[in-house]
Amino acid sequence: MFLEPQVKKGWIEVICGSMFSGKTEELIRRLRRAAIANQRVVICKPALDTRYDISNIVSHDSSMLQSVPIAHSSEILELAATSGAEVVGVDEVQFFDEQLPLVCEQLALQGIRVILAGLDMDYLGKPFGTMPYLLSVAEYITKLHAICMVCGNLASHSYRKEASEEQVLLGAKDLYEPRCRICYHQHV
Repeated sequence: MFLEPQVKKGWIEVICGSMFSGKTEELIRRLRRAAIANQRVVICKPALDTRYDISNIVSHDSSMLQSVPIAHSSEILELAATSGAEVVGVDEVQFFDEQLPLVCEQLALQGIRVILAGLDMDYLGKPFGTMPYLLSVAEYITKLHAICMVCGNLASHSYRKEASEEQVLLGAKDLYEPRCRICYHQHV
């Protein structure tokens, strides 16, 4: 029996949820497994996110992987091409420009596995950045939950503890805490 050579197929995976739900931790886990499988991995993060490290992606539990800070999503295409990437990981996707979904679709069409992690909702509970579009074009979606800091139930909202109307306000436990739907709406 003659087997046809397998065609390289790309796809998009999205890991989403509230702050402190383990999105970056899960992204790091998947990227490490790809590296163990000897796949060429490229990791990117938005240049504006310097909370834990200027260049590495870092989870709240301090796991980290080396990444490349990116100012505009179009840079990801060049980085993937020059490195011969088979897997591209992108953290904090909600902070990227509106071209990111098109970049991800181009990468997937080139046979690259694209793994994205980011907030699905902002502090107002509204869809954040290009995440709604990314969720609609992804082949695989993983929604993670944190634990509500008020009642202990599953949390899907990022409650901002400081009064500010800026959509993007970089911070961690100093500015945000995870809340379930009911506790989030009772305390807004």
